[in-house]
Amino acid sequence: MDHALTMDRIYRYQRSIYDVTRKHYLLGRDLLLERMRLRRGDRVLEVGCGTARNLRLLARARPDVRCFGLDVSSEMLRTARGRLQGKDAPLIGLALASAEDFHYRETFGLPEPFDAVFFSYSLSMIPDWRRALATAAANLRPGGSIYMVDFWDQGGFPSWFRSLLTQWLALFHARHEPELLEALLRLKAQGLARLSLESVNRRYAFLARLVPVSNAADFSAALAAP
Repeated sequence: MDHALTMDRIYRYQRSIYDVTRKHYLLGRDLLLERMRLRRGDRVLEVGCGTARNLRLLARARPDVRCFGLDVSSEMLRTARGRLQGKDAPLIGLALASAEDFHYRETFGLPEPFDAVFFSYSLSMIPDWRRALATAAANLRPGGSIYMVDFWDQGGFPSWFRSLLTQWLALFHARHEPELLEALLRLKAQGLARLSLESVNRRYAFLARLVPVSNAADFSAALAAP
């Protein structure tokens, strides 16, 4: 099934209660926003913005930056647009687009690339996360950062907890992707990016900052490697 249709099917009814339910297991989202190194006037994109919960918090904390979000689900964007009211509305630009195929100019009408791109528990749901990361890097200014928080291996928890979490996430087409961290570490080892990595709650999740230092073609080729 097409990924956009799958996401719409899942969130058509859940979107109204999404933020209330997800706060219990999408740990580290607020920490990610705090860790982002932003300057006045920076353009910040969230890939897989959902209800725009993170963007609303960021826009309120940092009204001096320009916030943008994209999502493949039109249902989630319905909720996002409905919640962008008052002072939030002019600070956040939203677009219906795929994480694997967007462009700062064509999708958002911007004259220049983003200064930061972040993924908050969206890489674990994106079918081609390698291409999504490559696309994010291609839409970054030189020296820009990619931030991410997502599920790790829950190494500090008992096996029964890991098993239950895996089954729960599968209901929403989400999963822990071991190859993701391996790819990030490989980019660092090959000198193609700078990487900082930290654990959230005993490896329940990881938080990372990735700064590409190579051209987009080399970065993309390294990500595509098995």
